Amino acid sequence: MQDSSIKLGIVVAEFNYDITHLMLDRAISHAKFLNAEIRAIFKVPGTFEIPLAVKRLLSRDDIDCVVTLGAVIKGETKHDELIANQVTRLISDLSLEFDKPVSLGIIGPGATHEQAVERIEEYSTRAVESAVKMARRMKASQSGSSVNIE
Repeated sequence: MQDSSIKLGIVVAEFNYDITHLMLDRAISHAKFLNAEIRAIFKVPGTFEIPLAVKRLLSRDDIDCVVTLGAVIKGETKHDELIANQVTRLISDLSLEFDKPVSLGIIGPGATHEQAVERIEEYSTRAVESAVKMARRMKASQSGSSVNIE
């Protein structure tokens, strides 16, 4: 199956934009490399707002999967842990609810700014790769094939 049949949406947080805009650039580049079609880029104020945008994109018929991008930087309190844990759980629940892959490209919790910068490439490309692979495998599983889905 060709990757070009995969249509994806990207949700990116604007908070920590010095990091997330680079993540978005790399995600777009990697999607093009995989011949996946980006149907929507949804920018949200912060990582906390990602689940609502994910839900909106998953409800669209022209979206096979969603990539989430964000950076939750460690502060003086455990706020980063609260945000990251809740958002991760919500997007996982949405993936199951809509039966469409949602990949996690959110750096943190517990990451310093420097650690987040070091992880830009890895988190961005892995999130796109995961979403595209899962969408391909989900489509293959719908065909009723009895072969291994790879």
